[in-house]
Amino acid sequence: MNSPSPSGPPDGPLHAQASDDAAQPPRPARSRRSVLLLAGAVLAGLLVGVLIGVTADSGADKAGPSATATTTVTSAQTVLPTPGAVEAPASSPPSSKALAFGTTWRVQNTDPAKPFEGSLTVLDYKQGFTSVGKASEEAGEPGYVWAYADLKLCGTRGSYTDNTTSWTLYYGDGGRINPSSSTYSDFPKPEFPFEVTVTAGKCARGKLAFAVPGTERPESVLYQPDGLDEPREWIVPKA
Repeated sequence: MNSPSPSGPPDGPLHAQASDDAAQPPRPARSRRSVLLLAGAVLAGLLVGVLIGVTADSGADKAGPSATATTTVTSAQTVLPTPGAVEAPASSPPSSKALAFGTTWRVQNTDPAKPFEGSLTVLDYKQGFTSVGKASEEAGEPGYVWAYADLKLCGTRGSYTDNTTSWTLYYGDGGRINPSSSTYSDFPKPEFPFEVTVTAGKCARGKLAFAVPGTERPESVLYQPDGLDEPREWIVPKA
């Protein structure tokens, strides 16, 4: 909207109002063009300032991205699908690491149809006990004696079924010996059952007999049921 024109010609002098400064010489009036140019310059300056401020803020935001720390957690697991997939939790040693006697391997059945949690360990190994039955007859060649591994399997949740065919003795030359297929009344007791099912709060412990070479000693006791690619291993101490 146009402002009312002041009295007098646009480019001519304006009459000063009566005041205490009436004695001062009159100041020349600004033309409409000058006023509009001045307002435009002020507005342009404000816009430039705003743009500079926005640009500075954007640059500040880009200049200092916050650092993000990433932590990768890994765990070693052993799959044991008998009767489901059973794995060692992260707290257990990896399957490539042999265990000492008495060290417990905690197992967990991941099969939702048969949930199970429990533990397994080898407690001892003895070689040279005597029996009415001859170890050489069991092995089919002379020089063999009886030995046993003391085993313990416990359950804390659900149920799990295992048998003695999961166990072998391992020798330094690569040889492996399976448990004895025979049992005698004077074998060390308690004997580990051929097949056993453990449930929550229950354990199965016993001695599993082997016919072994009398002049050799195994390096370790292995646990490897069907479906387990890499066995769990407990080191047999030197005699």
